[in-house]
Amino acid sequence: MQDCSSTLRKPEWLKVRLPGGREFMRVRDILAGGHLHTICQEARCPNIAECFHEGTATFLILGDTCTRNCRYCHVKHGVPQPPDPDEPERLAEAVKALALRYIVITSVTRDDLPDGGASHFAACIKAIHHQSPDCPVEVLIPDFQGSEKSLEQITAAAPVVINHNLEVAPVLFKDLRPQGNYDMSLELLRRIHGRAENRIASKSGFMVGFGEKREDLLRLLEDLAAVRCDRLTIGQYQQPTRNHWPVMKYYHPDEFADLKATARAMGFQQVESGPLVRSSYHAAEAGAST
Repeated sequence: MQDCSSTLRKPEWLKVRLPGGREFMRVRDILAGGHLHTICQEARCPNIAECFHEGTATFLILGDTCTRNCRYCHVKHGVPQPPDPDEPERLAEAVKALALRYIVITSVTRDDLPDGGASHFAACIKAIHHQSPDCPVEVLIPDFQGSEKSLEQITAAAPVVINHNLEVAPVLFKDLRPQGNYDMSLELLRRIHGRAENRIASKSGFMVGFGEKREDLLRLLEDLAAVRCDRLTIGQYQQPTRNHWPVMKYYHPDEFADLKATARAMGFQQVESGPLVRSSYHAAEAGAST
């Protein structure tokens, strides 16, 4: 595929201010003191300044090394360290110190672990519930290689939202996520919705700008609607380094508005769609209605 990112000029609507300020520094210092990782930092999220300024963060558990190597992702890959048994308590202490009103927990993919890290997710959720009982927890989970037992562990810990991102249109899925499985991810989302009696909302998200066509995005939306996904995020892909998949197109804000209207017409309960939107963008606002 031709590398168009070197010829495409980044539009004004993708330019964000550099992170800084007292609240940003406070959040950063608390995270560093607890030896905690955030996807905000690891994946170079464009909203890090906004979220840290508001005193919020999306925590990255199970280390900072992924066992998979998706062609768009800036999180490092390789052989990870064993899970830290003290991480759930340190995470809960940081959530309490930050006085968060809503928290998102995600992880690198851990195909090296028998349960994919589900028991560690559950331990983190339970620790937060114990120290901050009024703080709802959303989780953004990997596919756990389709394990029903792993999903049951997550469900039993009672998060308010279980998110699993498809990330890309199906036509490009194998190119960009060679170790993933599109149909398995859809089935996981279907099973999450099947747990609606537990008052757990299902959620997914994807990025645009990889070279997909509009009909590819419509199929993706239709597939997500078919498994009755409740919530959705749509954002612009930005190439982290020259070694990653190139940006083939920068979508205009009006195109994101059109995608949002299309998704809402298909029945999605809540949709965040915009150039800088990422998985946990405005999650607290949506979570308040859960």
